[in-house]
Amino acid sequence: MRVVTVEPHRHEGVFIYRGMEDALVTLNMVPGQSVYGERRVTVNEGGAKVEYRTWNPFRSKLAAAILGGVDQIHIKPKCKVLYLGAASGTTVSHVSDIIGPDGLVYAVEFSHRAGRDLVNVAKSRTNIIPVLEDARHPLKYRMLVGMVDVIFADVAQPDQSRILALNAHTFLRNGGHFLISIKANCIDSTASAEAVFASEVRKLQQENLKPQEQLTLEPYERDHAVVVGVYRPLRSSSKSRSSK
Repeated sequence: MRVVTVEPHRHEGVFIYRGMEDALVTLNMVPGQSVYGERRVTVNEGGAKVEYRTWNPFRSKLAAAILGGVDQIHIKPKCKVLYLGAASGTTVSHVSDIIGPDGLVYAVEFSHRAGRDLVNVAKSRTNIIPVLEDARHPLKYRMLVGMVDVIFADVAQPDQSRILALNAHTFLRNGGHFLISIKANCIDSTASAEAVFASEVRKLQQENLKPQEQLTLEPYERDHAVVVGVYRPLRSSSKSRSSK
């Protein structure tokens, strides 16, 4: 009989389940509950039973990016995250696991049907704050959302870079980070995916959003890329010293 183990991934708060099949997992913040029918696995750790939830990369752009080898996700325990395009809360629930009870994820979703599911997920996960608004108008929810460390954007709209920028200018701290999932044919179905990605990166740069990394989400998603970067990068102390 094979010994089942869970080991930490290099991204803090993310784990790898080693069993019959290896899987990406997060520590279930609400043991005994699945969110979207995902498998739960229990392992013995120091004599105690600990429950994890499997994270399907075909249903989550963030999981696809992690398995694709993204260098940094910047989402970690105690983090404050603004998630644009939360849908029914599939990925948001795993972000909730990662950040833990001392973190917060503000989950913005405009669709009422998906929003109902999102609200239900948030009922048992106190670190999720559902915001049922249009991400194009961040001023409408500025009273609900505080300053955040990270923005994750998955809005699949032609103006998604602008939507990210509007929210970054409103809520993202200087030196904070962003991740944006870009769906090429949603922006321009006549251009190549590579050309669309390059164009979106230029738009981000014009908004003080400095891309640091880009990777495609093959084989999990076609013509998708995730771009990770920093907002209004803080000058390092070494640079400031040398310029004095």
